[in-house]
Amino acid sequence: MDPLFETKKESAKAKFFHRVYAATVFVGICLILNYRLVNFPAGGGGGRRRAWIGIFMAEFFLSLFWIISQSVRWNVKHNLPFKDRLSLRYEEKLPGVDILVCTADPTLEPPAMVISTVLSVMSYNYPPKKLSVYLSDDAGSEFTFYALLEASHFSKYWIPFCKKYNVQTRSPEAYFAQKFDVKDTTHTQELLAIKKQYEDMKNQIESATEKGSISEEIRSQHKGFLEWDHKVSKQNHQPIVQIIIDGRDTNAVDNEGCQLPTLVYMAREKRPECPHNFKAGAMNALIRVSSEISNGPIILNLDCDMYANDADAIREALCFFMDEKRGHEIAFVQHPQCFDIISENDLYGHYNLVENQVELAGLGGYDAAMYCGTACFHRRDSLSGAKYSYDCRNINEARNKDKRSVDELEKASKVLASCSYEKDTQWGREMGLVYGYAVEDVVTGLTIQCRGWKSMHYNPERPAFLGLAPVTLDNSLVQIKRWSEGLFQIFFSKYCPFIYGYGKIKLGARMGYCNYLLWAPLSLPTLFYVIVPPVCLLHGISLFPKVTSLWFIPFAYVFTTKTVYSIYESMSCGYTLKSWWNFQRMQIIRRATAFFFGFADVIIEQLGLSQTAFAITAKVVTEDVLKRYEQEIMEFGSSSVMFTIIATLAMLNLLSLIGGLINTIFLEFGALQNLISQIILCGLMILVSVPIYEALFLRRDKGCLPFSVMLKSVVFASLACLMPCK
Repeated sequence: MDPLFETKKESAKAKFFHRVYAATVFVGICLILNYRLVNFPAGGGGGRRRAWIGIFMAEFFLSLFWIISQSVRWNVKHNLPFKDRLSLRYEEKLPGVDILVCTADPTLEPPAMVISTVLSVMSYNYPPKKLSVYLSDDAGSEFTFYALLEASHFSKYWIPFCKKYNVQTRSPEAYFAQKFDVKDTTHTQELLAIKKQYEDMKNQIESATEKGSISEEIRSQHKGFLEWDHKVSKQNHQPIVQIIIDGRDTNAVDNEGCQLPTLVYMAREKRPECPHNFKAGAMNALIRVSSEISNGPIILNLDCDMYANDADAIREALCFFMDEKRGHEIAFVQHPQCFDIISENDLYGHYNLVENQVELAGLGGYDAAMYCGTACFHRRDSLSGAKYSYDCRNINEARNKDKRSVDELEKASKVLASCSYEKDTQWGREMGLVYGYAVEDVVTGLTIQCRGWKSMHYNPERPAFLGLAPVTLDNSLVQIKRWSEGLFQIFFSKYCPFIYGYGKIKLGARMGYCNYLLWAPLSLPTLFYVIVPPVCLLHGISLFPKVTSLWFIPFAYVFTTKTVYSIYESMSCGYTLKSWWNFQRMQIIRRATAFFFGFADVIIEQLGLSQTAFAITAKVVTEDVLKRYEQEIMEFGSSSVMFTIIATLAMLNLLSLIGGLINTIFLEFGALQNLISQIILCGLMILVSVPIYEALFLRRDKGCLPFSVMLKSVVFASLACLMPCK
């Protein structure tokens, strides 16, 4: 019998090329570290010795991280499903699928955006009677409930339209933003009609949200609005569960008489005295509520800003779970996080093609694809705490239809969404998503794999899901800071892969996890490299071998080879040269700011001085901000501490290069060949900082850096230059 999916390894030629690269760079790194030990300065002042020790430690950690990063490149595999084979064998036995969508703040995540995601997953090419969509609203907002109610009405027209014209982009917001070249008159008329219907619905939702109230006429349309007759606030409200569309009801049909999928609104109970555990708590409540109402054996979880972009994504995912030979081992199938609105050359490095096509695929090569918190299909049993067993293979078995009424189901579900339900249970530990971590998804995936399950990474040619990437530098860094903090938090915990995963997952998988968990401490060697060598250059202190020395060869080889390989890897994944350059800039900025603050927060937390916080990035931007992003102009616009650090580092390197060259040429601190490496480092830092200099001195738009940042950066950089180093 033909398999439902196949796994392809890298070609022998690509493997050989990478192994030669890795082996030669490793030799070069060993020689560099040997140089640092052999040539430790005996004299020349305490400043040079301290700098030498610091740069040795920085290079040692960077070398260690590079070795770890090679683990995900050692075993890259790509998976290919065969959905046609699935349809031929199992069309009548397809399992129920529960889609769980999470939102937390109607201001930062507007209801109109949320329902566009909901509509996209309601209209999958999948039997509606086997499809259930759940929306968790952690804010308990009646505006989100109203938006979902309006979406349920619009779905009666949108779903038939998508299926009639085989629409692939099934988010109405994204679909109507496209340019159309429709020649069929009937299609054009229907397109214009449904677009107007969508815009009218969207305007009604936004109007109600802006007014801050919902009219009595609208409230009288559904019993669910009675829930807001009580005092409801974001952090203090009763459990709310409303089945808006009951998929069992034969009258729940679209305008062509076809069955509609089940649609449920849930706002779990929140009380000030009860910890709510952020998104992990919401997901666990959704898992329980969905098990009560539909109990689909497959779960898809999505963030509210990530819509379905492939109508057959469910069928492709099922190829992994239902494969006769290997499917019973698979706990989840993770899709990469891809984004919709990305500038031509990916200004902020969000669409990391190398990460999607190489690093995450490499982790998947060890059967340990990382759970990223969204765009992931799960086996319900594995997500609910079950250990791997061959008995879990039958996901396509028919489930008994629940004969209870909607009111009875809602009442039972409210108990599962209450604050008290999890007391004295394993939820948040052995069951559901793990509590206590800023990136609960990654640690949850690790615990599932350590219970014997395998996971797959699937990166289709057409992205199955598209999200909204931050279009301002501030939002981007806030998001990255939360990720780096949460990942490093896992490394410091009992879930550290080298300890928790020992004997349970492969060594390559444990190393691959640490490729992400060690983001935060990368800030320290990076900051050292962009601060100390420039200051030493200014004072004529050499930290690298002369150009004429044989010791210069390993430094030059490692730097050149790693750069060339990075460019090759990026361009082979689809990046342009400018995209690669933008990503290098963002790597330095992230490490110097977001990673550093993430590192500091974890250390402070380990000392018991603070607790983990959860930050939501805004999904709404003004037109002028979006226009600058499309023009690839970096958006600053505030006096953030992170921006002050970025500007200070840029000014420090500029002042150091100018001062160092003047001293070297005119005051003869030493031969130029002694300092050429530091001059190159400063020069490269200045080149990647060009947008920062523009924001400091040339730009006058709202996205430039404020005068206060410029003043502080000049003062701090000048003080660093005046520090005694001898």
